[in-house]
Amino acid sequence: QAQSEIIGRLDPKPGLNVTADNPKYVIPDLIVDRVGDKYVISLNEKNVPRLRISKAYRDELKNNPNITEKTKDFIKDKLKNAKWLIQTIEQRRRTMIKVMESIVEKQREFFEKGVIALKPLTLQQVASEIDMHESTVSRVTTNKYVQTPRGVYELKFFFSAKLNTRSGSEVSSRSAKVRIREIIEKENSKKPLSDQKIANILKEEGLVIARRTVAKYREQLGILPARHRKVF
Repeated sequence: QAQSEIIGRLDPKPGLNVTADNPKYVIPDLIVDRVGDKYVISLNEKNVPRLRISKAYRDELKNNPNITEKTKDFIKDKLKNAKWLIQTIEQRRRTMIKVMESIVEKQREFFEKGVIALKPLTLQQVASEIDMHESTVSRVTTNKYVQTPRGVYELKFFFSAKLNTRSGSEVSSRSAKVRIREIIEKENSKKPLSDQKIANILKEEGLVIARRTVAKYREQLGILPARHRKVF
């Protein structure tokens, strides 16, 4: 009973004492669904609603006999601007779909096997694939998210540098990070592996990676060096 009373007095949301910021929820811009053996890409209509021009303005031009030329010119100008805005948004929507289709095609193994199968990919590769400028692809993928069968990811997640292997093939730096995390999670906590030993293990698996690169990736993963991971 004493223990339950202690638990009852605990704060169920201790993080609120650290920060007062409201949680920011990620709303995906794109959705990837698996249909049979294919992956189908669609836009999240809830996040990007379709815009339409009210018929009232066209009716005003056609059916109001008392309308002045000045009013006509004003409405025509606004209709022109509205059409331009809608066309620009639709073009951006089509570009997002094209970019995601290219990503799915090039990263299909990720959707089948997970992060460990992620391939190296650059913005330029996708830009060349869809015949657009690299800066356009960069803008389209910045702060954009996609909902996939494997979770919600930022579009920039699918782009990463390449690492070479003994066989001459290439793997993504992200998949290398996943493997480093797996190796550390399985290590003997009383005898944690040094960065050099991790590099040696990866080399035995065919992945050529320097000790300093292992250290960099480990730090990016938020994992302490071996001497601080040791449990006595």
